[in-house]
Amino acid sequence: MPQKTPLMTPVLIVGCIIILVSFAIRASFGVFQIPIADEFGWLRSEFSLAIAIQNLAWGIGQPFFGMISEKMGDRKAIILGAVTYAAGLVLSSFAVTPEAHQLYEILVGFGIAGTGFGVILAVVGRASSDENRSMSLAIATAAGSSGQVFGAPLAEWMLGFLSWQETFLVFAAVILAVLLLLPMMRAPAAPKAELQESMGAILMKAFRDPSYTLIFLGFFSCGYQLGFVTAHFPAMITEMCGPIASGSMLAGLGISTTSALGAVAISLIGLANIGGTLLAGWLGKHYQKKYLLAGVYTGRTLAAAMFILMPITPTTVVVFSLVMGSLWLATVPLTSGLVAHLYGLRYMATLYGIVFFSHQLGSFLGVWLGGRLYDQYGDYTVVWWLGVAIGAFSAIVHLPIREKREPVASAA
Repeated sequence: MPQKTPLMTPVLIVGCIIILVSFAIRASFGVFQIPIADEFGWLRSEFSLAIAIQNLAWGIGQPFFGMISEKMGDRKAIILGAVTYAAGLVLSSFAVTPEAHQLYEILVGFGIAGTGFGVILAVVGRASSDENRSMSLAIATAAGSSGQVFGAPLAEWMLGFLSWQETFLVFAAVILAVLLLLPMMRAPAAPKAELQESMGAILMKAFRDPSYTLIFLGFFSCGYQLGFVTAHFPAMITEMCGPIASGSMLAGLGISTTSALGAVAISLIGLANIGGTLLAGWLGKHYQKKYLLAGVYTGRTLAAAMFILMPITPTTVVVFSLVMGSLWLATVPLTSGLVAHLYGLRYMATLYGIVFFSHQLGSFLGVWLGGRLYDQYGDYTVVWWLGVAIGAFSAIVHLPIREKREPVASAA
């Protein structure tokens, strides 16, 4: 009787830690929106553009780091990513102009690409059995949510006794510290049949496949919604949410200001997403991923529409954060698993990286438009409704995907 492959492996554990730290730092940037703008007297759009550029650089860098990992080795790609991430944070801590921040966030974005989903999920996917792959990808994705749980509140807490510049330096040291775990990260090669397939053959197959195009287009709204909420939701809550009653449960938990509630909201989204992502991974093992993805985007669309139509109060903020959180990164194990299912594991990092570029184009637009339209209209209502419309579009485009893998001829 063949021995069952364990779900939790050293590769999965180390991958989870790297993603957790990388995403904890990334998820905290919205907390710095107001402190940095206030210190230098910048418009909201100027720091928003820096975060938007970070997201775009992340998307541009993702397929390149995927290629680096597949040609030079996973660990070299992760080391390069962590060093670039730290360099961007250190340089940002010395920036005193919007242009400098925007330039250095390119490095941060590339760093996230090297320590985030594209590289790590490909390694985890190869180290997992066919039976465990969907759940392993979900666990690694949920680790990113775990980082989000404490990333924003940790930044908010550190800003109580450190400057934002010193906080950036601490984060740079932390991302470098994860490299000490890399010796434990040894993943097997892709299956023998896939090793005979050339990258060119796989890429041409994907680019000619309408399903790959639909996956690419559908991932756009995920980035738009996540980018906007991560960068602007804390500031939006601070300015638009009603006051926190002195005798409320939130006040009893020490959350007495809308600024603190904004950081907690990001944390609640990450907390709820742990369960939502794990559930998505389990469901992806039993049901067609395209229908699950359509359902996730439909749920997001309805949640966002209902939230903006209701008065924004501490209660609706908490409820929205938990509902949106349960759907937050549920798309990632389903999308990455769908790419692996359709096109194999050998070039998963590159193929998922290209799809992820669409995600980051959406993220760039959500973050940038959030600041731009805020400066123009004085609130976030227009950009919020754009997100609702784009979410509905993504729910629809996943339905025609053909979730069936076809063999690829070996390279000559």
